[in-house]
Amino acid sequence: MTQHHQELIQALHDCAAACNYCFDQCLKEDNVKMMAECIRLDRECADTCAFTEQAAMRDSSHLPQLAKFCADVCEACGDECEKHADKHEHCRRCAEACRKCAEACRNVA
Repeated sequence: MTQHHQELIQALHDCAAACNYCFDQCLKEDNVKMMAECIRLDRECADTCAFTEQAAMRDSSHLPQLAKFCADVCEACGDECEKHADKHEHCRRCAEACRKCAEACRNVA
C-alpha cells in the first residue's frame, strides 16, 4: 500500500465516522423532518466511504472510478451539512470531513 492510499484510507474512514455521528445526532434533533436530506446523505456518504475504503485497502483496479463517485457523494453530503453548520456542530464537522475526503478521492480519481 502506498502512502497515498494510506492518506485516502484515513480520509475515507474519518468521513464515514463523521457521517455516522452526524446521522445519529440529526435523528435526535427536535425537527427531524428538517434534517431528512442531511440524514439521507449522511447514510449514503458513510456507506460509500466505507466501501471505497475497503477497495483502497485491496488496491482495487476500480479504485479510480469508485473514488470519483465517492468524491461526488462526499461533496453532496458536505453541501447539505453546510446548510446546518451554523446551528449544529456535528453538521459542521461532517461538512469538513466530507470536503477533505472529496479532495483525497479526487487525487486518486
